[in-house]
Amino acid sequence: MTRTRFVHQALRYGSDTEFLAGTAGFVTEGLDAGDAVLAVVSPHNITLLVETLGDRSREVEFVDAHDWYDYPSRTLGRYHAYCDRQGTRRRVRVVGEPVWAGRDTFETREWMRYESLLNVAFAGTGHWILCPYDTRTLPSGIVRTAARTHPELTDGAADFTDPADFVAECDALRPARLRAGPDDLPFARGGSAAVRQGLAAYARRVGLPEQRTYDLVAAVHESVVNALRHGGGRGVVRLRSDPEYVICEIRDEGAHSSAPRPPFPGHLPPEPRASGGHGMWLVRQLTDLVSADLDPSGSAVRLYFRRPAA
Repeated sequence: MTRTRFVHQALRYGSDTEFLAGTAGFVTEGLDAGDAVLAVVSPHNITLLVETLGDRSREVEFVDAHDWYDYPSRTLGRYHAYCDRQGTRRRVRVVGEPVWAGRDTFETREWMRYESLLNVAFAGTGHWILCPYDTRTLPSGIVRTAARTHPELTDGAADFTDPADFVAECDALRPARLRAGPDDLPFARGGSAAVRQGLAAYARRVGLPEQRTYDLVAAVHESVVNALRHGGGRGVVRLRSDPEYVICEIRDEGAHSSAPRPPFPGHLPPEPRASGGHGMWLVRQLTDLVSADLDPSGSAVRLYFRRPAA
């Protein structure tokens, strides 16, 4: 099948046979066309594809989905980097199966958001992404949502929702803002050094490793800089920790600006020569999960850093 525009499909399968029926031909068709083919699936499904493809499996790049699908923004960054490495003249085909097991409600919603954002991130390219959904193990709600985040299903009609509308639905379910606490770090212009010191001390106190402490300080500092630039010149960083995450919420007092809010802030990589948009992209690449409530009367950006297992 010849397709020249970006294609994003969901494959709902209920057996190994159905998985192979939906993926093996997709892969060989891409190889025959000279496409770069990447398969990011479970180890079991890697074995199925390797055995079915035989010698042709050597032409496919296989990645364990558990290593690739850790956090949505970083996964999106990996796909962009992979496509960039192939150059502009070579089409990319991906069999990409997100990992849904072990996710809480918030994480699951962010992965659903990620699936919707793929339609924006790769619009205008000729790439083709096929996303398998195992109906034997996945909750029915996740399988149903695939019809809203993918313009096409391989086994029926999609109920596709425009990404802007879908993302707005996700935003409406964001967690409530944090209340004031004893570890709050107020900030204003000229005082970011004290914030960095306070962040580093807090991260070490709650047991973050050195590299993640560095990432936390860098990401929060970038968010503070954005708040100072666009949010009225002052605000507060609220710090919390629970068994899963260290949480940093950057609040500003608002600039009461009428400037339009940028679409999908930080989710899409900025053009290298763009004058803006780099900050939130960097923040999302350094952070495990992000919740952003961007309001001209006062914004709150919450950053999550997973704590190491005990």
